[in-house]
Amino acid sequence: VMGLLGPNGSGKTTILRILTGYLRPSGGTARITGLDVVDDALAARGRVGYVPEDAALYGGMSVREFLVFMAKLKGLAVRAATEAVESAIERLALGDVRRHLIARLSRGYRQRVAIAQALLGNPALLILDEPTNGLDPRQIIEMRRLIRSLAGRHTILMTSHILGEIERTADRAGLLLDGKLLGVRDVADGVDLEAWFLSVT
Repeated sequence: VMGLLGPNGSGKTTILRILTGYLRPSGGTARITGLDVVDDALAARGRVGYVPEDAALYGGMSVREFLVFMAKLKGLAVRAATEAVESAIERLALGDVRRHLIARLSRGYRQRVAIAQALLGNPALLILDEPTNGLDPRQIIEMRRLIRSLAGRHTILMTSHILGEIERTADRAGLLLDGKLLGVRDVADGVDLEAWFLSVT
């Protein structure tokens, strides 16, 4: 898990939009599993699952209906779509709410549904923009555990403007300020992210 840390307006969301192909970079290169996000845009996009900060979900659909719909949009064949949806429901612990309308779910469950759709197609890279924003304390703890559990099968890039979220969830942290990456540290090495942040900002 790589955490991208920076104050609001530092460029975190811009980087995510470039990696997901929603924004063309003005310079430099970005690669996902060796694929250039500009030259190999379609193939690179297929390797990414993306959950924006306020993911748009169809509230009038049940959880399962929405996931089946998204699997079809991603071009999964019927059998592959069914298997991917069932796997995502299981991995995200959505079984109890699979038939519930999304509009009636708590914010924590809606966030799980957003992550479940991002996992359809088994992406190499899972990008989570401020995944704990707006969650209550219990939901935050559950989300951290969920992110850690997904890290065994996917590379995860998550953003946050909250130091503690990166410290508790990420293995590595990158510090972004005014669109520039100021450095990367291994969180496991006992790096004091607060002191590091204050020393370079």
